[in-house]
Amino acid sequence: MNFRTRMLVSFALAVVATAALVTWVVSAMTRRTFEQADDRRTATLVAQFRREFESRREELVRRVEAIAAMQSTLDMAIELSRPEPDYAPYVNEAGALAAAHALDFLELLAQDGAIVSSAQWPARFGYKAEWVKEQTEWKDAFLKSEELPNETALAMVAVRAVSAGGSNLYVAGGYRLDRGFLGSLVLPAGMRVLLYHNFEPRFSAPALTDAAGPARDAERLAPLIEQVRAEQREVARTIEWPDGPETFQAIPLAGRQNELLGVLLVGSSRRELAALAARIRWAGALAAGFGILLGIALSYWLARRLTGPVAQLVRGAREVASGNWNTRVSVASRDEIGELARAFNSMTQELIGQRDRLLQAERVAAWRELARRLAHELKNPLFPLQITIETLQRAKEQAPGEFDEIFCESAATLLAELANLKAIVGRFSDFAKMPAPQLEPVDLNEIVRSAARLFDAQLHAGNHAPIAPEVDCGPGLGLIQADPEQVTRALHNLILNAIDAMPEGGTLRIRTRRLEGCAQLEVSDTGQGLTKEECERLFTPYYTTKRHGTGLGLAIVQSVVADHHGKISVESEPGRGATFRIELPAR
Repeated sequence: MNFRTRMLVSFALAVVATAALVTWVVSAMTRRTFEQADDRRTATLVAQFRREFESRREELVRRVEAIAAMQSTLDMAIELSRPEPDYAPYVNEAGALAAAHALDFLELLAQDGAIVSSAQWPARFGYKAEWVKEQTEWKDAFLKSEELPNETALAMVAVRAVSAGGSNLYVAGGYRLDRGFLGSLVLPAGMRVLLYHNFEPRFSAPALTDAAGPARDAERLAPLIEQVRAEQREVARTIEWPDGPETFQAIPLAGRQNELLGVLLVGSSRRELAALAARIRWAGALAAGFGILLGIALSYWLARRLTGPVAQLVRGAREVASGNWNTRVSVASRDEIGELARAFNSMTQELIGQRDRLLQAERVAAWRELARRLAHELKNPLFPLQITIETLQRAKEQAPGEFDEIFCESAATLLAELANLKAIVGRFSDFAKMPAPQLEPVDLNEIVRSAARLFDAQLHAGNHAPIAPEVDCGPGLGLIQADPEQVTRALHNLILNAIDAMPEGGTLRIRTRRLEGCAQLEVSDTGQGLTKEECERLFTPYYTTKRHGTGLGLAIVQSVVADHHGKISVESEPGRGATFRIELPAR
């Protein structure tokens, strides 16, 4: 592992460790803060519900007191205080009063507890309700189980006594605690109330209701209700639902004799807080990830900046050792490394007495390969030219007869090598000045069929093994906007490459099909295939895998595809052939 790699790894590990620590600390503090804020919110909501519940109790007391204060009620009390009173005229009185004062329950009871009139169960006329005589003065509303014809209901009841003639007429009115009562409560967003009627010896799921009816997944709340039943105190617990957590405050509802009649569950949803916390964690993770990437990039840049000049000096020294005295290194700093680089440049300048400085600005990696390949192509004929000129210089000093013979041979060599140079420059010039495409409606299937007909004779020529063509033109391909000459040229180059890749014969497949918003053209062969490294460099100008190729065929194909705002790709493995895939936009 070199120094640059060690520096990069060290910086990257330091940044990763710092980002991980910061993310963990922020997450922990955020979670703790949210939990405290949610606890305060839950306590506030429970207190608000208690106030709402208490206001309903006070409202019930006021309505019962209003009935007790009515003149008709006082008249009834006077009539019933007489010896051997007649209850019959008042049998239906409770029903009318309950409807007028919006009460679910209302009973009028005599001094001895006999029911004079019952709104919720008229048939109980004359029955004795002994509980009403347990107190002489009733104050606050209380909870009790109310017997009905078909069920037992939980009721909030208030009692007031109307005195007349030395006896009392009791007015007992109340609200029914069911889903209607729960639905009438005004609750903040994210809060709900459930009520459990504790009339069974064991937990009963149907006894748990909310404002919409029987509660869903009631079994999840069974442990909380059982704990309240066992401990007879308020209990708080967080329940995990599929869509997020919810905190419940379970409040026991006791009757007059402290018997547990029900459990009120005030639920405060933590889904929004959990979602917000999740978003913050995701944001923290993204920020941490960005910081990690930025840190790695900065560490790489710093490592490269520190070690790059050293590596450049090493390469320059190797160039000088090999005899290339034109080598220079760039000076980008004023530190010790910069001084060393300037000393190196001074040394090379003194050795050769001149300085050639070459600045090459390249925008894409493909042009670097193009320049390297072009320099390689030009260097081959330049060496014979140099030798030939040196031979002419030496021959000039010899006899005229010998000079004429050497001159003729040298001139032939010069002309041949100059023709080679001209051909190289011509190929490069043709590639460099490819015209812009002239777009028009084009039938890609027709271009494919024409190319197949054109190469049919070559595919079955006797000078090489036969190649079987397979053409699959997709139906409904339609027209695309393209330059027919350039698309035809690109297809011909791909077909020629496929033919060259199958010297022992094989199958050439040409396929078209329509994709969403574009037309796809595939040219496949069953030749020797390409390695991964060859696929990556295949479209570089002047790069070729053939012995006698120019390396411009696929570069021209890529240029045509790029000018048409399309894309080209290749899939290949050694021994399994290659598939070139072109996608051209429909418009």
